[in-house]
Amino acid sequence: MLRIVVLVLVLLNSAYFAWSQGWLLGLGYGPTQQREPQRLNQQIRPESLRLVSPEEAQQANPPEAVAPAVAASGN
Repeated sequence: MLRIVVLVLVLLNSAYFAWSQGWLLGLGYGPTQQREPQRLNQQIRPESLRLVSPEEAQQANPPEAVAPAVAASGN
């Protein structure tokens, strides 16, 4: 009895894995593809985005300049 339960669980897990990877799309089964092309079209110059290190970010915004804004929003 326990062997049958384990076998069924393995088969169900295998079926779920195949479904989640999209391997069953040819049969008409599979997760829905989530796409938002309108968000890509709304981006303004995404290539100009630049990542900075924490040190560069702290130099650009010193803690003294940030502290009053936090204190004002806390009231």
